[in-house]
Amino acid sequence: MNKVFIIAEAGVNHNGSLDLAKRLVDVAVDAGADAVKFQTFKADKLVSKGAQKAAYQKQTTAAEESQYAMIKRLELDEAAHRELIRYCHEKQIMFLSTPFDHDSIELLHSLGIPIFKIPSGEITNLPYLRHVGRLGKEVILSTGMSDMGEIEDALDILLQAGTARNKITVLHATTEYPCPIDEVNLRAMQTIRNTFGVKIGYSDHTQGIEVPIAAVAMGAEVIEKHFTLDRTMEGPDHQASLESAELKAMIAGIRRVSLAMGHGIKKPSKSEMKNMAIARKSIVAARQIKAGETFSEDNICVKRPGDGLNPMRWDEVVGRVAQRDYEKDDRI
Repeated sequence: MNKVFIIAEAGVNHNGSLDLAKRLVDVAVDAGADAVKFQTFKADKLVSKGAQKAAYQKQTTAAEESQYAMIKRLELDEAAHRELIRYCHEKQIMFLSTPFDHDSIELLHSLGIPIFKIPSGEITNLPYLRHVGRLGKEVILSTGMSDMGEIEDALDILLQAGTARNKITVLHATTEYPCPIDEVNLRAMQTIRNTFGVKIGYSDHTQGIEVPIAAVAMGAEVIEKHFTLDRTMEGPDHQASLESAELKAMIAGIRRVSLAMGHGIKKPSKSEMKNMAIARKSIVAARQIKAGETFSEDNICVKRPGDGLNPMRWDEVVGRVAQRDYEKDDRI
C-alpha cells in the first residue's frame, strides 16, 4: 500500500437496515475512504444466550437487552452482503467485513473479499486464526486488549497456517468506546513494528480526529475509524463514531500528513531552490578594497544575496590578495 489505507468502519451502525448500510457507503465514498467495512456474524455462533453486554453497550442500548438479542438484530444475511458488495463496486470503494465466526469466514471467502480483518476479540482464538491464516490472503490484525506475547502467538499461528508476513498488517488499538486519550499509547504501534517486522496501523476509538492523524505521522500504513450517520442513533457504537463531516476532515488531514511525510532524503525541495539566492549570503567587500590589498576580517563581510562566493569558503579568502579593486558590497 503506497498511501495510507483508510478504512471507514461502518461496523453495525446500519442498525440491521440495508438502506442505512448503503447510506453509510455513500458517506464513506464522499469522505474519500479507501474501504468501507461492516461486520459479519451469526448471533448463534458468536455469543451465548446469557452473555452480558459491555458497559459502554449498556449505556447506548436498552439495559435489559442481552448481548445475544442486541447482536441478533444487527445481523446482515448473505443477500445483504451480496447487495452491499455490488453497491460498493458501483460506488468504486472496497467492501470489507470482519468475520466473527467460522461460517462468516467461509462466507466472506466465497464472496471474494480481498482482505481479512481480524478483530481484537479474536486475537486469542487459535482455531479462528488458523482458519483465516490458511486462506493466504491479506490480513489486518487488531490488537486491542493484548500484550506483546499474545500478538507474537497470533502472528505465529497466521504464519504457520500459510499467510506470508508481508501480507500482514498489525493495528494497534485500545478496546474501549470511547477510548480515554491517556490510554491511546501510540508509541506501542512503533514497538510492534520494531519487534515483529510487520506493517503497522492504528484502529482508533477516541473521540475526535487528532489521534489517527498523529498515528500516520508516526508511521501507520492503515487507519480504521468508526463512523455513523448520526451519533444520537440507538446502537452500541454510534456515540463513539465520527459523523460524516468529521470523517471527511479526518481523511483530508491524513492525506495531507501523508504527503508531508515525504521520501526521507534531506535535500532542497523543488519549490525552495528559487529562494536560496535570496535567503543565503555571499562574501562581499565590507568597504572599498584596492588591488594588492590583503583580504581580512576588516575588509570583507557576509551579506545577501547568496549568488556569490559561499561564506563556507571564508577561510580560503582571508589572507589572499585582491586581484582588482572592489567597491563596498561588491561580491568577492
